[in-house]
Amino acid sequence: MSETYDAIVLGAGAAGLFCAATAGQRGKRVLLLDHADQVGKKILISGGGRCNFTNIHTAPDRYLSGNAHFAKSALSRYTPADFLDMVEAYGIAWHEKTLGQLFCDGSAKQIVAMLLEECARGGVTVHCGDALGEIDHADGHYRVAFGARAATAPALVIATGGPSIPKMGATGLAYDLARKFGLKVVQPRPALVPLTLPGAEALFRDLSGVSTEVVARCGKAAFREAALFTHRGLSGPAILQISSYWQRGQTVTTQFLPDRAEGWLKDAKRERPRASLRKVLGEGLPERLVDVLCERLGLSGELGAMSDKALAAAEAKLARWPFVPDGSEGYAKAEVTAGGIDTGALSSKTMEARKVPGLFVVGEAADVTGWLGGYNFQWAWASARAAGLAI
Repeated sequence: MSETYDAIVLGAGAAGLFCAATAGQRGKRVLLLDHADQVGKKILISGGGRCNFTNIHTAPDRYLSGNAHFAKSALSRYTPADFLDMVEAYGIAWHEKTLGQLFCDGSAKQIVAMLLEECARGGVTVHCGDALGEIDHADGHYRVAFGARAATAPALVIATGGPSIPKMGATGLAYDLARKFGLKVVQPRPALVPLTLPGAEALFRDLSGVSTEVVARCGKAAFREAALFTHRGLSGPAILQISSYWQRGQTVTTQFLPDRAEGWLKDAKRERPRASLRKVLGEGLPERLVDVLCERLGLSGELGAMSDKALAAAEAKLARWPFVPDGSEGYAKAEVTAGGIDTGALSSKTMEARKVPGLFVVGEAADVTGWLGGYNFQWAWASARAAGLAI
């Protein structure tokens, strides 16, 4: 015999927990399932264990999607201020870091505990630790097998995320279910992920551990934050951000010393002709990086001995230093997955599949990917809220 519910939510991450709680507190009988042994595993490791739970600068243009307008409705109806009100109601201390990022003062465990309490207030049945079996749809009801049990409901919520960080139990189940029910999937790919460099850039790999502020660019996208050289390539916030826009074969440029005004090297030559290029660069960049840049630029000696043309060329190179990554570090190191279930098949107001009544898609499972810095959590809360109110 199957247990009966009003809704079954698959995936007890940020979106799944909040969707279940929202529906449960509206009087719906909700079953929340996850094959992992505990809820909220990715929440617990986020933000260095302090959970960057939202960003006060959330706006639709900070999300990538095949439909640039899809996220507008949900984001406008559940804002960072709305989630922050709940955080404060639970007495969770928080602080703002750079660029509008909000973190717990204490631990990400507080956010998970809050979401579980919200589920408890809605009478949600939470079941973890059993692999999901067959998932079918007939006569207006979805049937989900889990372990030795089964449940049915007229509503099924796909909140299983994408395949990023497989060691946390992430899978491509959302896409398998989408195809099973006739929904298209936009090709998934790792996003917010370190990029790898080919052998020709081995000199930069010797800089592993060196970090500096840059403007990273790819196509029309540009981000000013820190870049970090690794033993495999490039990382750091600026690179993670640009990775979501990068496609194989494209060039990523980095602007070193982004605060320098145009012509600054020629000005330095006039003001300090006896100074070396190495010394001038070293006033704003790490020493090890300066050594590599000078070697690549092929300039040494005093500025006064260098032609204005050579200095202008060096300045131009430093302003758009090109890297052509040969790949990324993949889903194992990706914070999120870009692509996913095609939003063209979903209602932007309710997250319900237009042609499959009762089927909802929330969070990272959908083709909506936010910038680094709390944006993906805010999409999880907003999309989950929209679905939870519609079930």
